[in-house]
Amino acid sequence: MGTARILYDSAELIAASKPEGMPVIPDRSPGREDLRRVLEQETACRLFVVHRIDADTSGLVVFARTPDAHRLLSMQFEHGTASKVYLALVLGRPREDRGTIDLPLRVFGSGRVAVDIPGGKPSVTDYEVLERHESHSLLAVRPRTGRRHQIRAHLYASGHPIAGDRRYGCRSSQILLPRMMLHAFVLTVEAPGGTVLRLECPPPASFTEVLEMSRAGTLPCGGGAADDDR
Repeated sequence: MGTARILYDSAELIAASKPEGMPVIPDRSPGREDLRRVLEQETACRLFVVHRIDADTSGLVVFARTPDAHRLLSMQFEHGTASKVYLALVLGRPREDRGTIDLPLRVFGSGRVAVDIPGGKPSVTDYEVLERHESHSLLAVRPRTGRRHQIRAHLYASGHPIAGDRRYGCRSSQILLPRMMLHAFVLTVEAPGGTVLRLECPPPASFTEVLEMSRAGTLPCGGGAADDDR
């Protein structure tokens, strides 16, 4: 696991690069560092959680420094006005260059998320194919809604699970990859005072090294579905 890095810092908010394997806030893993605690120790400032990304996802996370900034930023995530772009390396080669996955999602008892047409919550994800390789493709993914595991569950449901995702993919092949290939790349928000901030977080070496393997055609291609543990 890499280390967290501060990418932007102001009186109202702080943006940081989270390494894969680190939760945003404390989880059930004893002794595991979380991003908020690391940043609070580094800045000697209390930080307010605005949004979260999965522990196994790397990339951009924003915290508020003040209650007013927390309210403003949280409303943008709640109402979908914060613009998010992720990079995802997926199994297979989508036929269309771009598309929209509009499928309702529901969290099941195990914590796994799956499509549930009658009972799920509205969930919409846009994607664009950036590169097609021999057995994988690199996508730019833009979630319009912010459901738990939305990108992972939507791409799995589309037949193109994220490479290295051991929960939403074929475990026999996914376990061979060193990480889940999902990265929070760009975030655009309105800061206090009305300034529009476009924040960008380049993917870490752990992501680019696997991407280069995919370009060279040396990643295990696998296939099939994850075990249904709903």
